[in-house]
Amino acid sequence: MKKQDNNGIQRQPAEVMYRDELDRLLAADTGPVPPGWQLSPRSVELFLCGDPQLGIERKFVADRALVTRIIISLCTNRGSLLVGEPGTAKSWLSELLAAAVSGNSTLTLQGGAISEVGQLLYGWNQALLQSEGPSRRALIPSPLLRGMMEGRLVRFEEIARCPQALQDAMLSVLSDRVVVIPELAGDDGVVLAREGFNLVATSNSVDEGVHAMSAALKRRMDFEEIRPIHDLADEMEVVKQEVIKANRQAGVEVTPEDAVIEVLVTMFHELRNGQTLDGRSTDRLAGAALSTAEAVSVGHAASLNAWYYGDGAMTVEHLMHHVIGSALKDQPEDRRRLRHYFETAVAPRKGEHWQLAWDMRSLIR
Repeated sequence: MKKQDNNGIQRQPAEVMYRDELDRLLAADTGPVPPGWQLSPRSVELFLCGDPQLGIERKFVADRALVTRIIISLCTNRGSLLVGEPGTAKSWLSELLAAAVSGNSTLTLQGGAISEVGQLLYGWNQALLQSEGPSRRALIPSPLLRGMMEGRLVRFEEIARCPQALQDAMLSVLSDRVVVIPELAGDDGVVLAREGFNLVATSNSVDEGVHAMSAALKRRMDFEEIRPIHDLADEMEVVKQEVIKANRQAGVEVTPEDAVIEVLVTMFHELRNGQTLDGRSTDRLAGAALSTAEAVSVGHAASLNAWYYGDGAMTVEHLMHHVIGSALKDQPEDRRRLRHYFETAVAPRKGEHWQLAWDMRSLIR
């Protein structure tokens, strides 16, 4: 994909944001490249996990063996299904994989938005259909069909939200790599997948939606569980890096202090895991995900607050207003749980930033 004028564009796809890195990896790539891929599996892994020598930043934090397994699964004729809690960067991982493998991460289906086969596979240009009848020219391929035709990796977000009958329509795509278009005669009615085509899907393990995952479809995909970042230091690094990126994209010159990020990430980490860093049990919040992605959103919102309403320096006070808004959703008991967390985990902590956080406890009404 060509780099577009950034004026007015809120977010560029990964293959545009990291064009220079992809070009460097391509130039240095000496490994075997699977048919239809633009990079070798080793270079795809470096793109995700980083390589300081080549100036490649780390974009995804996970066990290296997990990343390797996912990449190898995409080399086979089996799709890869990324399962995990909300906010564990499943969608970001699928975007990075598509950018590195195919150079295009925009061939994407949203399971919750698909209710008929035309949205899953193809539709028709009605004007051409009425004037010429069914033809390849009148065909409007879905992102899935385009991926088959062009030999690219296709992303299927929240695949379990797609009705089961339409999930089963994927079986011939994954097993036989073929889509038959009954309205077209002869070879025009048969689309065979080109080398490089495969599917990387995501599914939310907490809120799966109203449709069960097709058992037949499960058998045709390799499952990988994407878990929250375990190490606090790694999560703090990711959150700070992503907040700075979001601020820069918004034209906001706010760099959050490490101590403020520590308060944010520690609170999310402990409330998410139901355990403090020193091993004491605490209540999990029932109505909030408190994921790494949510922490980034809170940090960015606090930065905007500081930029537009403060002096440009993000404080714990800015932060806590948005932490409370993120933590307390539609579960009344979460207010009690959060107050208990403040009394047992925040109050005893030493340090100015933790004292400032404790002073903001009145926000939990």
